[in-house]
Amino acid sequence: MIDNALRSYLRFTTNYKEEYLQSEYDIARCSYKLLESALFQTHKDYVRRQIVYGILQEDAPDTLHFIVSFLLFDGRQNETTFEMMNSEGAFPRLVELIQGRRDDDIGLHRMLLELLYEMSRIQQLRLEDLRLIDDAFVTYLFQIIEELSDDVHDPYHYPVIRVLLVLNEQYMVSAHDSAPGELPDEPLTNRVIKILSLHGNAYKTFGENIILLLNRESEMSLQLLILKLLYLLFTTRATYEYFYTNDLRVLVDVMIRNLLDLPEESVALRHTYLRVLYPLLAHTQLKQPPHYKRDEIMKLLLMMTNVRSAHFAPVDETTCRLVGRCIGVPWLKDGEADTEMGAVAKRMLGMELSGARESTLSVVEVAAHKEKPGIMTPSIGKAEEAARKEQDEGHDDKEEEEEEAGEGMGEIHGQAGHDGDGERSPEIRLNGISFGNGPLKPPEQSPFDEVESDT
Repeated sequence: MIDNALRSYLRFTTNYKEEYLQSEYDIARCSYKLLESALFQTHKDYVRRQIVYGILQEDAPDTLHFIVSFLLFDGRQNETTFEMMNSEGAFPRLVELIQGRRDDDIGLHRMLLELLYEMSRIQQLRLEDLRLIDDAFVTYLFQIIEELSDDVHDPYHYPVIRVLLVLNEQYMVSAHDSAPGELPDEPLTNRVIKILSLHGNAYKTFGENIILLLNRESEMSLQLLILKLLYLLFTTRATYEYFYTNDLRVLVDVMIRNLLDLPEESVALRHTYLRVLYPLLAHTQLKQPPHYKRDEIMKLLLMMTNVRSAHFAPVDETTCRLVGRCIGVPWLKDGEADTEMGAVAKRMLGMELSGARESTLSVVEVAAHKEKPGIMTPSIGKAEEAARKEQDEGHDDKEEEEEEAGEGMGEIHGQAGHDGDGERSPEIRLNGISFGNGPLKPPEQSPFDEVESDT
């Protein structure tokens, strides 16, 4: 009965897709109909597994579109779905579909990219799956970005970029933290870094976009993915000068702002930024005159070592070491500033500037730093802004209460984003765009309501 109901769902939706379901929003709503059905709520594991089997076996583009949509939205609410996909061998299938189905349906292709990204960022992939990634696949992704370079606002850009970022992280993790029982005979080649090392000049748009993304992105897990790639690019000789100089200057501005905006408790994220900052300053074109924002960088480092500033709490040992490494970058020192900073290093950091070498542990620490999806990056500025807004709203509410005194209160009939029973319905999100979380009313008649509870 369950299998029959699922077949009825897919047959019904695909039959009317061209006529009535012409947008990704429409397809998303169909996915939520199934997610909210009595069939799924009663038999979640069985339905999920059958849908996973569907993506492994199905070839029809319209049917695949609904299958991929369901797995994407279900997995975002419950990571068990993505873990099941990994255990059932869905990663190679997704790679195959992404590489071969772009011409079938651009919406399906974009959703396949999103599903691969979401599945890969919450768990470590198997080495045998990573070995299936070849140069052709990575080159194909870079070429897509270049083809779309005339429209930086095209939402197609970012699913492709995120897949490249998460693949880079998977390579880093596999090199330094292999899963139990999966010690590689030889290190895997990081295909993302390899292609940029050999053909970086042909794929400059990717570099421009990841800097823009770091500037705009507030989700910590995605920021970390970008920082991990930047770290490898700035510590790999062949990619020292991959970025345009102007883009590197924008990156310096972004990093200064973000480091200043991190609250005291964000120690691990601060460490990761500092680990990227050192090779950025030491290895790239920034070391050539005219030296960009030398004074601002030095002031930042002074603040982070608690010198002449109460902005930061007393620094921890790792921050001391990482700041000392940045202070040791030759072009940051000149004349009196060199003498002053040398004294600061000895007094505050307990080290000589000449001894501030790159730690062999840095790459391991950068690779290991992870955060769960959906966690926003802590921000001093946003916290202060929220506090001011709350204070202003409280003041406005008080004034309104005084104005409405004696006029009575209107009855509140409902609240936006809630169903009639007071329960909040799930938010529909596509390509980072929210379509709201209004009530999703079930159809008057659904094939799932007639299914018995027996499997």
